Amino acid sequence: MPTPRLHTEHGNERKQQLLDAAERLFTERGYGATRISDICAAAGVAKGLFYWYFPTKESLFAELVRTMRQSLRRAQAAAMTPGADPVTRIRQGAEASVRFMAEHQPYFALLDVERTDDALDAVLKEGSDVYASDVQRLVRAAQAEGQVADGDPAFYAVGVMGAVSSFSHAHRKGRLRMPIDELALLVGDWVTQALTGRASEPTTARSAPPG
Repeated sequence: MPTPRLHTEHGNERKQQLLDAAERLFTERGYGATRISDICAAAGVAKGLFYWYFPTKESLFAELVRTMRQSLRRAQAAAMTPGADPVTRIRQGAEASVRFMAEHQPYFALLDVERTDDALDAVLKEGSDVYASDVQRLVRAAQAEGQVADGDPAFYAVGVMGAVSSFSHAHRKGRLRMPIDELALLVGDWVTQALTGRASEPTTARSAPPG
């Protein structure tokens, strides 16, 4: 495995320029139709410099996916109330995920298309596996506290992730027309009821979303 290269602050800015340009072009044209030279031209970076940061276009895509995943996890963590019970934290994480996906619609629309590309499947699976692991950990904690019935945590995690993904996709495609905060709360209710068999507390009793 090649040794990761250390970049100066200026180098990190150049790298981010490439990532930003790639995200924009991938969402406009698709991954396959976007060439490395297109990315470099859009970023204002010499093509030879691209390979200092990324050995291949696929490695750039992988970095883009990892960066977005880290941002999503930060948004989820920021939305969770410290010391809250596990089901509440799952609900808060699900609501934050719905809002995050709405804020980054072009990126997630890109993933809708690129999931069919076998060459990128492993990169996308890595991201979903991390999210599944986070949810399973909270499900186990909820089961230990008697909030969620015994069962395979992976099964419950698939349900939580499926609700977030499916409702967000329907909203992105215009099949659900409502304010995103309303959708987020409804998804939180859905997840809570699916995990516990009961609805979450009334919306009016909840604290306002962070930010």
